[in-house]
Amino acid sequence: MERILKSQEDLDHKETARLIIDFFHRTMMHHAFWYAEVQHQFGREKAQKILKEAYSKSYHIQMKRLSKTLGFEMEDDIPKPLLDIPKEKLHELKEKVAVNWLANDGVWFQAVEFSRSMFDAKRCNDTCWGQFSPFEAWSIKRFLNLPENPGLEGLKKALNFRLYATVNKQSITEETPNSFVFQMNDCRVQSARKRKGLDDYPCKSGGLVEYTTFAESIDSRIKTECIGCPPDKHPDEWYCAWRFYLQEKQTD
Repeated sequence: MERILKSQEDLDHKETARLIIDFFHRTMMHHAFWYAEVQHQFGREKAQKILKEAYSKSYHIQMKRLSKTLGFEMEDDIPKPLLDIPKEKLHELKEKVAVNWLANDGVWFQAVEFSRSMFDAKRCNDTCWGQFSPFEAWSIKRFLNLPENPGLEGLKKALNFRLYATVNKQSITEETPNSFVFQMNDCRVQSARKRKGLDDYPCKSGGLVEYTTFAESIDSRIKTECIGCPPDKHPDEWYCAWRFYLQEKQTD
């Protein structure tokens, strides 16, 4: 016989734990909805300034409350249990978190694809990258304390701190004083398809949005050129390659 739940007091221990996890999910989604609406109302630049203030303050409040409730210390605004983890385990955790991000992206793609169509999934995917890439660039600039226009050297550093840099293998080749080439030498998604005997996923439309907006968000002077990206033919040593070059703004 199915239990009738009239209030939270009716939950057993496991159900309460499940509700807490759901609360975390709701909080994350509410955070994302706030940012999306602030960006819609005031534009990306203003929204990022507001996000910096809101995220820092909210994080401090939440972690202070959680650490007090769960009995762990904070050190330099970081939960001390994370700092006490052995180096190898901490790096493993970093990788698993990054892989979870990629898995989450794939789950969303397939959810749209199976309920709608491949066309709709690709359309949503490309639009999502148009929002996520500038945010990730902002997040990395904040993490590395990069200046407003850090140039190509700043972009090189930023590319090494993307989530993709943790789950894929990539390389940078110097080209000219004002340009360099970035290669994705091993792509987790494409390699998995290759092992299954499938053709490359045609990711060029998303990549054009992803890399262009990322580079411009690191430094508005930087331009992006696609050398090759599926469905383009490519050599075995890379799946996609991109040229980034610095273009000074014209002055009157």
